[in-house]
Amino acid sequence: MAGIVVSGTQVSYIGQDCREIPEQLSRDYGHFAKRLDLSFNLLRSLEGLSAFRSLEELILDNNLLGDDLVLPRLPHLHTLTLNKNQITDLEHLLDQLAKATPALEYLSLLGNVACPNELVSLEKDEEDYKRYRCFVLHKLPNLKFLDAQKVTRQEREEALVRGAFMKVVKPKLERTSETPLGEWQKLKVLKRPAVVGILAKWREVCRSKEAFKVQEYGLQKRLQVTDILERTMDTVLVDRTAAGKSPHSPSSAEGCLMLK
Repeated sequence: MAGIVVSGTQVSYIGQDCREIPEQLSRDYGHFAKRLDLSFNLLRSLEGLSAFRSLEELILDNNLLGDDLVLPRLPHLHTLTLNKNQITDLEHLLDQLAKATPALEYLSLLGNVACPNELVSLEKDEEDYKRYRCFVLHKLPNLKFLDAQKVTRQEREEALVRGAFMKVVKPKLERTSETPLGEWQKLKVLKRPAVVGILAKWREVCRSKEAFKVQEYGLQKRLQVTDILERTMDTVLVDRTAAGKSPHSPSSAEGCLMLK
C-alpha cells in the first residue's frame, strides 16, 4: 500500500488526504503497531482504529476531527496529539478520553477552539488558557504533559480544588470594524464572568446609596424647616419681651406662623 512507512512497531501514513483510516492499514498493521501517525490527512472519523489494540502513541495532528469524534478503548495509549483539528466541546472530549484511554499521560490540543490559546486567537488570553489547563487536569488527573508543557505540582493542586468550576468558557465577542481596538479590549474585560458579577454587585450598592441619599435629603430638608421655625419663634419671643409684652400670648405674626 503506497504511502505507508513502517519502522519496527511504528506505522506512519502521513499526508495522504484520506478521509478515513484505510481498511488495509488496520488489517495489516493493527495487531502489532505501538505508534501510529495519521497526521496531515482529512480524517473526520476514527473508524477502524479499534484494530490497533496495542497502541501507545497516536498522532492525529492537522485533520478534520470534530466533536463527533468517537475513540475506541485503547488501554495502553499514553500519548495522544490532536493539534489543529476542529474540536470545540472540551468536556465531551475529556469524558471520552477518561473512559477510553486510562493510561494517558501526554495530551496536546493546540490549534482547536477547545484549547483557548492566545497565540492562535485574539479573543483568548493567558487567564483563559490557565482555566483550560485547570479543567483538563481535573478531568484527567494522571496527565504529565499538556500541550507540550509539563504539568506542575501547583497546577495539580489547583485542579483538585477549583478544576470542577473552570469549565465555563468566556462568550465569544465579535469585534466589528466600527469598534476601536482599545474599546474592544475594554469590552472583553467587561464581558468576563467575574467582572460582570462585580459590576452587578456595584450597581446594587449604588442603587441602595441613591435610595439612602433620597431619604437623607428629605430628612435634611425637614431639619432645615424645623430650624427656621425655631429661630423665627425665638426672634418673636425676644421682640415681645423687649416690648414689655407677655411672651406667652400669641401675636398676629405667631398666629400666622402657627397656621402655616
